[in-house]
Amino acid sequence: MDDAVETAIQRAHKTVKDLCWFQVVETRGNIAKGKVHQWQVTLKIGFAVKD
Repeated sequence: MDDAVETAIQRAHKTVKDLCWFQVVETRGNIAKGKVHQWQVTLKIGFAVKD
């Protein structure tokens, strides 16, 4: 799950600067062959708006 959060934050950082906090709103995942295949997270991300 940590990797899912890190990936989402890195993606957001490409277009939004001054990220300062995040909140995991939802967690889910995919199962393949009886094992966790992939984690998915929905985040709220806060950022500073500068003049």
